[in-house]
Amino acid sequence: MMEMAIARIRQLSAHEVGHTIGFTHNFAASSNENASVMDYPHPQFKIENDEIVVADAYSSGIGAWDKITVKYSYADIPSEMQEKDFLNSVIAEADDQELRFITDSDARASGGANAFGHLWDNGSSPAEGLKDLLEIRKKAISNFSIDNIRTGESYSTLEDVFVPLYFMHRYQTEAVSKVIGGLDYTYAVKREQQNPVKTASVQDQKDALSVYLKTLDAEVLAIPKNKLELFPPRAYGFGRSRESFKSNTGVVFDAIGAAGTASNLSLQYLLHPERAARLIQQKALDNSQLSLDELLSGLINSTLKKTFKDPYLQQIQNTINYNVLQHLFNLAAHKNAIHQVKAITNSTITSLEAWLESNSNNEVFRSQLLLEIKQFKEHPELFKPMVQAPKIPDGSPIGSFD
Repeated sequence: MMEMAIARIRQLSAHEVGHTIGFTHNFAASSNENASVMDYPHPQFKIENDEIVVADAYSSGIGAWDKITVKYSYADIPSEMQEKDFLNSVIAEADDQELRFITDSDARASGGANAFGHLWDNGSSPAEGLKDLLEIRKKAISNFSIDNIRTGESYSTLEDVFVPLYFMHRYQTEAVSKVIGGLDYTYAVKREQQNPVKTASVQDQKDALSVYLKTLDAEVLAIPKNKLELFPPRAYGFGRSRESFKSNTGVVFDAIGAAGTASNLSLQYLLHPERAARLIQQKALDNSQLSLDELLSGLINSTLKKTFKDPYLQQIQNTINYNVLQHLFNLAAHKNAIHQVKAITNSTITSLEAWLESNSNNEVFRSQLLLEIKQFKEHPELFKPMVQAPKIPDGSPIGSFD
């Protein structure tokens, strides 16, 4: 763990030195095998022999993109070359290595369109990265125990240690969302052999949606029952902070609320009005592309139409499903949603209403959903997103995990 922490500080130091000599963030470097210290790196974990390995959590040394930017900015120009010719040759070198550069303005927005510009992600394929990270998260949660804190420390501290583990997938999830309705584009200038923009492939988008929907599955988000025994009410002097789980249950640990928080985050990105509008446009230009109708249908089938015999899992899924409905309302009523998005979303809500009316499962919860759909359809102008899920804790992995 100490080696991992030092490796992170080493990488961070190189990052800040990069800023002092004039370099900006490159949030697409992770798609090129972590080609720059100017990215924000999430620690890289892997499972070997059924154990989580952290030995290569952070890259060592500067990357290929860093060498290009240093060469472009500071190299001595050969006497036999003109400055412009030399600089163009450096750019051509970056092109030959297929290096990408995407910075803050195209990577930080929750509705971002660049399929490769992300903070705190790993892998050339965001979807594969999320799939791997969910497996690592599952393994890490199964390993979690009282031994994750020192003897004599409060159990309340253990709850806070669990936060970054439970939400480990949050940044990779955001990365995957940008593939859906996403584009591969660069900051291009006019020159030969340029391809400044192309739509993310239909297969990449469908693969992204498939793994993304796992972040809305009760079996993924439910904290194992035996782990809940580790989280008693907060001790005196150990109140919740901005980095703690929030709670709808007072001093009691809110296991259902944790799943609500995680699902709320996923839905916030997935059903962003700008993303929905891009899906409309992409489908109009290429009929083979993923449509908003397909996305919403897949979402409904993976959430609201799923049931569990285990009451705990069902209540977790109920919370996820309630969030789904609220985000559908939000998309249909959003002031920035184009009319095509509103039309398709309202049609989805109507179809869901018909399905709920013909379905007899989960009667009490079903009746509540039907009531809210009726209220929304009668007075959509009165809709305000309901705050049910506790706010997600701060969690950028700037340092190492405790």
